[in-house]
Amino acid sequence: MKIFLFGGTAEGHLLAERLAEAGHDVTCAVATAYGRAVLEPRAHLTVLVGRLTAGEMAQRLRGFDALVDATHPYAERVSENIRAAAAETATPYYRLLRPREEAAGVLWADSAADAAAKLQSLPGNVLLTTGSKDLKTFTAVKDYQTRLYVRVLPSVESLTAALSLGYPAGHIICMQGPFSRALNEAMLAAVNAKVLVTKDTGKAGGFLEKAEAARAAGAKLLVIRRPTEETGYGLEELLERLTKGGLHP
Repeated sequence: MKIFLFGGTAEGHLLAERLAEAGHDVTCAVATAYGRAVLEPRAHLTVLVGRLTAGEMAQRLRGFDALVDATHPYAERVSENIRAAAAETATPYYRLLRPREEAAGVLWADSAADAAAKLQSLPGNVLLTTGSKDLKTFTAVKDYQTRLYVRVLPSVESLTAALSLGYPAGHIICMQGPFSRALNEAMLAAVNAKVLVTKDTGKAGGFLEKAEAARAAGAKLLVIRRPTEETGYGLEELLERLTKGGLHP
């Protein structure tokens, strides 16, 4: 079976690798060179780098038996384009879901902009772990250059984005997760953070480790809600369906 997979998440990479190991011909598309660096091509697995429009996605899909959307749960626009390309080409579409994790004492925000607004009334330094795409939104926070410490991927793109927006070099932490509770707690202590901002990233995104670290450090946990409620499959269920159950989304 020929499967086109839009990746960019740890569980998406794992699914691509396991499908290839099962003998399926998998093409995995990732947006950046960093995504390519953490997913090595191998037998039955081809990795493509670059962001695609809906039209370009549809062109790429010709001749494939199935399409898997394994993008980040907050990549709403990308998922819309993927679904449109699947519909245009009549390609069976599967959504790989990242399960949620529950935590107590959460302060919820409806968006990055809402989280930035809520930070205006929350005192103290902030450890921001929402990724480089939201950095511009958080420049709306008063004194963001002194209050905010941002944790982003160790890529030239992420570092350049942070620096260009005025975040001081000493406030930029470039690291690849997932992170343990102990490491999160140590980072909170190192920057004297009273607030940890994250997304509802689930187990694969280290959500519980961040929640537990915030609680242990006495920091508030501000979480940006997922943009949509989606239907789809967990990793093991989708792997079973694609390898043994046939094409029945």
